[in-house]
Amino acid sequence: MSPRTATALILGAALASAGNAARAADAPSFDRPGIAFATGTLPKGAFAWEQGLPDFERDDSGGTRSTTYSANTNLRLGLSDHVELQLATSPFNYLRERDSDGRRSRHGAGDTGVALKIALPSSHDKFSWAVLGSVTTASGDREFSNGATQYSLGTTLGYDFSDAVSGALYFNLDRSDGADTWSWSPSLSYAVNDRVAAYLEAGWSHADHQPTTSVAGVGLTFMATPAIQLDVSLDAGLDRDSPDLQGGVGVAFYFD
Repeated sequence: MSPRTATALILGAALASAGNAARAADAPSFDRPGIAFATGTLPKGAFAWEQGLPDFERDDSGGTRSTTYSANTNLRLGLSDHVELQLATSPFNYLRERDSDGRRSRHGAGDTGVALKIALPSSHDKFSWAVLGSVTTASGDREFSNGATQYSLGTTLGYDFSDAVSGALYFNLDRSDGADTWSWSPSLSYAVNDRVAAYLEAGWSHADHQPTTSVAGVGLTFMATPAIQLDVSLDAGLDRDSPDLQGGVGVAFYFD
């Protein structure tokens, strides 16, 4: 069986299963797409599979154009109504490079991480927030690995301005191999209707002894069913040190 056929069968089975799940309840906020994660967590015993189909990053630098495609996967399990466990990995990545010497390509697996997400209490109906702590091991192939264990702690603050408009602020700290990387991102979302939503976002990141990078872009989500979300997103680099383009298409399934 070819990888393409196996992928189609797995997605088909997930579509059928998710289509029969969560009929009576609204699906939760998924963590993809976008820079920030959602402030909501899964109910106890619920499960979500978020999959890039694929995600990508393209950069032209020093006479070399590189494009990376990644099958980013995030599996989420509700441990309680306010706590969930996550497993994130990238089982398949494809890197294509082109320069004056010709074309090259490589493929392999990325790193794997485990995270705990907690939705924190709020006394205001329109305000929500959550924290996410994770440990990512350098288990991937050399071209697609961070090269060292990474510890991360992030938070998203969300506010509903109206039934259709909401905003979020995301802050994150990564520590790996003795170096810190600080990131933050504001975003604004608009619910077009019950099934379609769009957002604008920007993001800045600064690592020790490295230049600050910045991106900005848009995204769109579509609820194909109450338990299946389709997404597309695209961010553009705002400076010479950022990737030229990054984004992707993806799908998320919710199982209650």
